[in-house]
Amino acid sequence: MMNEIDPAELSIEAVDLWMNQWLLLTSGSSDDYNMMTVAWGSVGYMWEKPFAQVVVRPQRHTRGFMDRSETFTLCAFPEKYRADLNIMGTISGSDGDKLGHTDFTIKPSKIVAPPSYNEANLILECQTIYRQDMDPDGFIDQKIHDIYEAKDYHRIYFGEILAAFHEK
Repeated sequence: MMNEIDPAELSIEAVDLWMNQWLLLTSGSSDDYNMMTVAWGSVGYMWEKPFAQVVVRPQRHTRGFMDRSETFTLCAFPEKYRADLNIMGTISGSDGDKLGHTDFTIKPSKIVAPPSYNEANLILECQTIYRQDMDPDGFIDQKIHDIYEAKDYHRIYFGEILAAFHEK
């Protein structure tokens, strides 16, 4: 059962969440949305708001949804859904219904337009408050340039966490 948490009281193991669990980013409307697995990002507090920050490369189908939409969801899942998250990170929504290749089922979000998922054990409903393309001139660690051989720098999105739900 999911319990609603005040976003200001959200407590998670952030590095483990991003590095080992991954998240499913969904953006769009309730009937026109796309999702992708994300493994890079952060959760914290900035501009007097609890936030989630995600990055999306220009070639990802989800990026257009992120740019057209004001809201997004981030969902984490139990380990048994790892293969489904891998599918969501490798199949493009522009090629068809990738949700149909998984065991995930959507449900309406409480506050934001894009859906969340019945199987999730953590749901963050977010409103975009800032976005900007990464500037490679800002990379101090030169090894970061190696990650962008194609010069396909991520766009960074900060979303205020409007609602949070966690399975206990």
